[in-house]
Amino acid sequence: MSNETPNQPDSGYSEAQIRALEGIEGIRLRPDMYIGGTDLHGLHHLVYELVANSVDEAVNGYATTISVTIHGDGSCTVVDDGRGIPVGPMPDMENRSALEVVFTEIHAGGKFDRKSGYTVGTGGLHGVGITAVNACSEWLEAEVRRQGHVWTIEFREGVVETPLKKGGATDQTGTKITFKPDGTIFQTTSFSYDGLHKTLQDAAFLNAGLRIRISDERTGQSDEFHYEDGLVAFVQHLNRTETAIFPTVVHVIGEHTGDTGPVGVDVALQYNDGFSENIRCYCNGIYNSEGGTHLSGFRSALTRVLNNYGRKENIFKDIQPQGEDFREGLAAIITVRHPDPKFEAQTKIKLVNSDVAGIVESVVAEGLAKFLEENPSVAKAILNKGLRAAEAREAARKARDLARDKSKVTSGGLPEKLRDCRNHDLNLSELYLVEGDSAGGSADTGRDSATQAILPLRGKILNVEKAQLVKVLANTEVAAIFKAIGISPMAEEQDIAKRRYGKIILMTDADVDGSHIRTLLLTFIFRHMRELVKQGCVYVAQPPLYRVLSKTRKNQSPRYVQTQEEMMAELLELGLGGASLLIKPRANLLAERLEQTSEPATEARELSGEDLRKLAERMFAMEEPLEALERRGISLRRLAIDHASPKGMLPRYRVLLGSDEHWFPNKSAMEEFLDSEQEKMGRELKTADEEMRQTAGESGSTDAEAAGKQESSEGEATEEVATLSMIDLHEVRTINEGLRALEADFNLNLNDLLPAPPVNAEPVYPYEIIGHDSPYRLESLRDLVPKLREIGGRGLSYTRFKGLGEMNPNELFETAMDPENRVLKQVTLEDAAAAEEIFRVLMGDHVEPRREFIEKHALDVKDLDI
Repeated sequence: MSNETPNQPDSGYSEAQIRALEGIEGIRLRPDMYIGGTDLHGLHHLVYELVANSVDEAVNGYATTISVTIHGDGSCTVVDDGRGIPVGPMPDMENRSALEVVFTEIHAGGKFDRKSGYTVGTGGLHGVGITAVNACSEWLEAEVRRQGHVWTIEFREGVVETPLKKGGATDQTGTKITFKPDGTIFQTTSFSYDGLHKTLQDAAFLNAGLRIRISDERTGQSDEFHYEDGLVAFVQHLNRTETAIFPTVVHVIGEHTGDTGPVGVDVALQYNDGFSENIRCYCNGIYNSEGGTHLSGFRSALTRVLNNYGRKENIFKDIQPQGEDFREGLAAIITVRHPDPKFEAQTKIKLVNSDVAGIVESVVAEGLAKFLEENPSVAKAILNKGLRAAEAREAARKARDLARDKSKVTSGGLPEKLRDCRNHDLNLSELYLVEGDSAGGSADTGRDSATQAILPLRGKILNVEKAQLVKVLANTEVAAIFKAIGISPMAEEQDIAKRRYGKIILMTDADVDGSHIRTLLLTFIFRHMRELVKQGCVYVAQPPLYRVLSKTRKNQSPRYVQTQEEMMAELLELGLGGASLLIKPRANLLAERLEQTSEPATEARELSGEDLRKLAERMFAMEEPLEALERRGISLRRLAIDHASPKGMLPRYRVLLGSDEHWFPNKSAMEEFLDSEQEKMGRELKTADEEMRQTAGESGSTDAEAAGKQESSEGEATEEVATLSMIDLHEVRTINEGLRALEADFNLNLNDLLPAPPVNAEPVYPYEIIGHDSPYRLESLRDLVPKLREIGGRGLSYTRFKGLGEMNPNELFETAMDPENRVLKQVTLEDAAAAEEIFRVLMGDHVEPRREFIEKHALDVKDLDI
């Protein structure tokens, strides 16, 4: 290396630009590295990390129940009845508690060796997950029941806010973690109940006997999962939409010693009369979406054992089935427990331990061979299905070769109705798969013909879930898609690199038929062009649902609205246009409770413009938390009048001591009260178990009184005044933040959220929206946002697009095809798999799964096109 200094200007790069990030700071700066993204998938990953820790407690014999609760303020709680995270001081970490260390230090945890009591393989390997949850949270509270006491600690943005505190006595153990995702990190902070539901149900299947509950305080939804049969029940669940070709689920269990210790293998499988392969792989309870060495071992064993049996029984004469033939119509779950698993990434999408393949192959081969010998009729059914699949594969190969031979197809091998583009650079070119000739005509006229190609599809394509490949390739619409894209079925990575377009974009109508066609297309692509999805080449266009115009504004350009939620925001915006809010003096229901820092108003005042918009935003943010509070059965009026603090804040903690109810604005006030009660009694208060606390929190004082009683040996209830139950009203945190903002910005308070008392039996309206065709009177500020939306709807002229063909070409290009304005959703393997599963449920031969789906989701429907 030369010692000469290059004759270049100083770029400003020096030691001052080098940063050494601490653990929490690094995670907050680059969250994608730790949780896989900042979208909904990454948001849910926070919950999965906590649940995985609880599952690790369960599989090692320390926990039996896990509960997940989505709160009205957007926070989430995960509770287990395991041993509880240790709370003692760590001398090598400046005597900080172990509880604080695991939440604030990367690579701190109890699973790095087997001396900690985690003798069965666990999912937490690196001591990163729980730290990442803390780092990506606006705030996090941990409560641990351990060593006969309740211990609590609080964090804000990953940093300790309230140090570890020792609370009341308890004979329970376990961990309770509540966190609120940080809105500055995530694109969305609204949890999906259905998304979490599926993963938690899978966890219950994978851990026989474990009870998992999920509840959503926003909607009142709840479910409980508990399966004694575990993997057998899981396979039956996968096959619930199909017809099994034999009633038995093959279940193989075994254990062999690997490179670092014993490796447990648990596999269940069953064949159905369909043509799709549905295999799910897990290691230490973690879903491996891209499989890995356990999948390789399973496939090898399956192919070898079935081929050996077929040759022995002389079943294969004219054709020899391959591995893919034996997997047609197969539903299987593969799980391994490994003492030292290695994954492709922190998100654990693929298992890479080399010793696992041989172990799984050995265990499955031995167990499956034994099953086939003991069940010859089932064995012949499996082999005959594989033989039929091989015959169909050979016929499909001939059809595929025909499709590849462009000399035998007109128009140079391209579909006649394809409106091709001029530039096929994969960085620029796009193929739109469009529903119908009408929409195809609009898209063709409006497109950028240099880079955008259009392929109109006639009606609904073939349901590939119910068809063999030879029939799929014979379908005109399906064949056109293959030809247009320029790849063959089941193309590998090197094949899709030769595709004719960089992006494949599905663009269908925003009605029921459009959704159906989109699901069919996603199912088709997932089954036959999966590599396109895997490489991120498939997108779904998001045409707007509405074109919006105001009746009062002239010469305006239309506004396009994508979703129902955006439409609600649009209505609010229109309601605000030209409006003012008149605030009149009113009776103060909280006069005896609130500190009066100023004289009560004697004259009306008016808010308009940005002030009114800001007030509406504040009230909108409080809508859902207020509704969640009332869903608990707690009246806002009663809580405000009886328990508000002198500064007009709602109490956050509800304490049930025996049958007596107490309310406290913050944790320190609650702890001060409990300390005084313990001092009066001369003994520690006993904390009720978590399940009783949840019941008391949901049902009110009736169950709260039950929390203060125990049964005597004769079965009679006896008073136990020392029983303590504490309920944290999570939504109150958000409500109080809103109340502080109302006070600071508008000199409004909790009193303004309550309906004014009637005068002479007549309602009183202290608030009035003016500036529109007539004044609109309100009893409380909680009516402000709904009324503004109602007003906005009256001044609105809008068109709801049910079909793309209803848009003129310029509109379609501007809203759904122009790269500067359009909204595209990239399809992931999880999206495609979910679409395929929903399609099997709704379009399968079995009625019961379809009935369950409709009954569960019927009340979720907001707009139905008939």
